[in-house]
Amino acid sequence: MLQKYKPITGRKIKFALVGCGRIAANHFGSISQHADNCELIAVCDVNPERANKAASENNAKAYYSLDEMLEAGGFDAVILTTPSGLHPVQAIACAEAGFHVLTEKPMATRMSDGIEMVKACDKAGVRLFVVKQNRQNATIQMVKKAIDDGRFGRIYSVACNVFWTRPQAYYDQDAWRGTWEFDGGAFMNQASHYVDLMEWLIGSVESVQSYTATLARNIETEDSGVVAIKYRSGALATMNVSMLTYPKNLEGSLTIIGEKGTVKIGGVAVNKIEHWEFEDKRPEDDSVMEASYATTSVYGFGHPLYYDNVIATLQGKAQPLTDGREGLRSLELLIAIYMSARDGKKISLPLVY
Repeated sequence: MLQKYKPITGRKIKFALVGCGRIAANHFGSISQHADNCELIAVCDVNPERANKAASENNAKAYYSLDEMLEAGGFDAVILTTPSGLHPVQAIACAEAGFHVLTEKPMATRMSDGIEMVKACDKAGVRLFVVKQNRQNATIQMVKKAIDDGRFGRIYSVACNVFWTRPQAYYDQDAWRGTWEFDGGAFMNQASHYVDLMEWLIGSVESVQSYTATLARNIETEDSGVVAIKYRSGALATMNVSMLTYPKNLEGSLTIIGEKGTVKIGGVAVNKIEHWEFEDKRPEDDSVMEASYATTSVYGFGHPLYYDNVIATLQGKAQPLTDGREGLRSLELLIAIYMSARDGKKISLPLVY
């Protein structure tokens, strides 16, 4: 039976946010851009200085404990921008307290934890949103439309490169960074959105074979990795990920080679259309380069667009673009990549739990 959710109407949607680190700024900015429809009521961080600063800058109440904030209430949904390994226990606590949940990527670092998040939100009758803002970038939206319109014909080959840099100082900022328990490595953290695009754009994965390595950073997890992917459609793909690029972020790219079309989106974060050619010429192709955009951040500009859907969904006007079940799809692919690297063998999907 489909879950029925009571829409929030006649007033602004009230958000609370947990984890006032770097990605939180994207959420603060998105809420500000949607000020006519939503507002930030509370922020929470175990670091009082960070919580107080975020509260002061966003006219919100500061909390230093999630339990304390949940007990106080006064909001509709909780945004989780905490270390990934904390998402499951925090999401379940929010759901059991009766609040909708919006979690950053990845939704969890273990498949079993992700499944429990979905179950808890279902049981509590609340929404679970998983942020996949790169799907909303103009360049990616154009590729998605081309695929849905069948312009590629049969897709043969896909290549994804994520060549960024994360110096040791980045990992040393917080004890949780680069740990298996709370963070994950180059695939789970930095390239997580690219793993998502490989499944969302191209389709169901049949199997993966991967290698990972910790070549230069003093961390538990990998700073480098490669993976070969075979899709159920027969298409083949590769991902090459490195956080050791000298001296700065170089490239976040996606190349798709099909029977009737070839496209490459490059730039530092799939923000620049570098090649766009199809057998069936269309008038809009002449202006396709206008979708490219400048960015100083690997996060892109998709967060405000993602909030368009979150707000509309909570108002009862739309369905979520990426709910908990959709979030599990890319998490499953991530887990398969790590299983293959760990066990030195091909991993078939779906995984068995």
